[in-house]
Formats: sequence, structure tokens, C-alpha cells
Amino acid sequence: MIYLDNSATTKPSAACVSAMTRLLCEHWGNPSSVHDLGIEAERELKSARKAVANALGAEPERVFFTSGGTEADNWAIFSACERLGKRGRHIITTAVEHHAVLHPFKALEARGFEVTYLQPDEEGFVSVDTLKAALRPDTILVSVMMVNNETGAVMPIADMIRATRRLSPLALFHTDAVQGFLKVPFKAKTLGADMISISGHKVHGPKGVGALYIRPSLPLPPFIHGGGQEGNFRSGTENLPGICGFAAACEETDAAADIAHMAQLRDLCREKLQQIPGLVLIGKQDAPHIVNLSLPGLRSQGIINCLQTKGIYVSAGSACSKGHRSHVLEALHLPPAVIDGSVRVSFSGDNTEADVDALVEALLEAKQTLKG
Repeated sequence: MIYLDNSATTKPSAACVSAMTRLLCEHWGNPSSVHDLGIEAERELKSARKAVANALGAEPERVFFTSGGTEADNWAIFSACERLGKRGRHIITTAVEHHAVLHPFKALEARGFEVTYLQPDEEGFVSVDTLKAALRPDTILVSVMMVNNETGAVMPIADMIRATRRLSPLALFHTDAVQGFLKVPFKAKTLGADMISISGHKVHGPKGVGALYIRPSLPLPPFIHGGGQEGNFRSGTENLPGICGFAAACEETDAAADIAHMAQLRDLCREKLQQIPGLVLIGKQDAPHIVNLSLPGLRSQGIINCLQTKGIYVSAGSACSKGHRSHVLEALHLPPAVIDGSVRVSFSGDNTEADVDALVEALLEAKQTLKG
């Protein structure tokens, strides 16, 4: 099997599986209980929070665990607007965000908020100048993803934050870093964002766990009410096995080495794909792990099916957009034939140059089969 759909999910690492098994079998107490089992569980929770915070470059007490990146995005967006909605009703995002951001913005738009959707250039990149032109004194929230999950465009988040602080000092800045965490170097403490969303299953952790970073001294309203867990922001008994699996995956990752390895594979892949006549490369692709390609005139699902018969797994854009034409590629104003023939390849540190060779060979064969 050659797995090249790592932007959709990654294989849980051995360290992740081992940590989850240990927690399920040995440390299954409730972290809120005051007896020995609970105290030991709380100790495991604190250790895991510290490990994830270290990987994120954050203070441990500012990392709050969630059920995943989608919940973290929803929490940041809705809580920010609840806090600042009396000061302004203008909010900004991009037209190429994940649906975990776009759908909350649509919901807020229906509640009377005014939304500006920043448009990308032909490579899927949103510039600082585009944001500057949209910022207003009554802007209260800006949410821009760090890395686009389909085009691989890396957004200038640090520069966008500085522009927001200068032109809209009331506004909070959130970034969905689900595709950026451990793929693009940054530290939460120095990036300057008010809120950062991350997810476990994109970095060889388990599904069903993520985190939201909230900068110090930012008083957001609680997102889930109940027993007061997660600093009273997000109540509910913590998913301790998942959290510890997430932490173990973070601790095991050598981010610098993985980034360099994935970037080498990306460049090699782009180079070797040039030998396929008519193939089009889509988007900026400056993230180390994403290559989006198209065989115009063919259908994405047909290409995926052909590759799958060879044991090669890729995807047609976001796994969360199943059955729909990509809104990201539509925002790039690409011809319909290019969009409909697009396939996303996404690497992890586990992939090899041999995987790239097998992909190119299988794509050549798929083109001949589907054309024939």
C-alpha cells in the first residue's frame, strides 16, 4: 500500500497507539476524581498538555483540548463574536477556508454579521494587501487558515496579524493551523495570533482529538457549559486516551526532518509529473506536503479508482467535500475540466521516493486506460 492522502488523515504512529493502549488499560480514571486513580489520570493529562504545548510553542495552560480541528474552529469563531459582537459586526475570512470555518461564518452572516470573504489569486494565495483593504474600525474577527489543504498555499499569517493590530485594533485573529502544525515552522507564543486550531489525526495522532490555543489574558466565554473542565472553557470529561495519543505523536515527531523530507518529495513529484502530457499542476504548493494535479478531460474519481487498483491512495481535494466540486478550486477560477480532473497528493514523513515513482507510473497508466 502506498498512502498519499495524508492531508485527509495520517496513520497513527506506534507511539500514539502504545500511549492510548496504556491509558485505556492502566490509567482509565477520571482526571476530575480526587482519589488515587483520578490523581494519576490528572497527572497524565498535565503531561500530555505540556507535550502538545511544547510542539505548538505555547504555554501549557493556554492549550485546551477539543474533539478535533472542527470544534476548535467553531469555538474560536463563535466565542470571539459572542465576546465582541457589541463592539462591531464586521468579520473577515477567505473564500478558500475549510468548511469548519466557512460554515460558522455563514451561520453568523445569517445572524446579521457582515462577512468579507477575501479572494485568492490564481494560485490560491491571499495577500496581506487584500486583507488590509478589507479591514475596518468595526472589524472584530479575522480568521485565515495557515496552509490551504488543497492548493498548499501558505498564508502570510504573521504579517496579516500585524496589519490587523494596526488597522483594526478591536479585532481578534484566529488561524486554522490544522494543515500547518508540524508542517510549517511557527511558535504560538511569537506568532501573535489570539487563537490557533490544531488537530491530532493530521500529525499521526488519533481522530477525535484536537486543541485550541488561546493567548494569555484573552477572556473568551465558555464554549461548552458543565463541570468546568479545560479551564472552564470546554466542559466534559476529557478524552484522556486520545489526548495522550496526540501528545505521544507530537513528542515522536522530528518536525524539521519531516518538513525537509516532505519538501524533497514534493519537489521530486512535481518534477516527475512533467513527463505526463497534458497534466496541470494546481496552486501555489509551497507547503511541504501537498501537490495538487489535474488531468483535464478525465474525472477525479476515475483517476482515484485506477490508482487504488495499484494500491495507491490519493484524494479529490478535501475529504470533507465528498461528492461536491471544490469551492477552493472554483475560487481560483480554473476551467471546469481542470477542476473535475483534479487529484490531491499529500505526503508524510513515512513516504519515499519509490512512492513518487509508483504514483507517476500509475498516473500514466490511468490516463491511457481512461482515455482508451
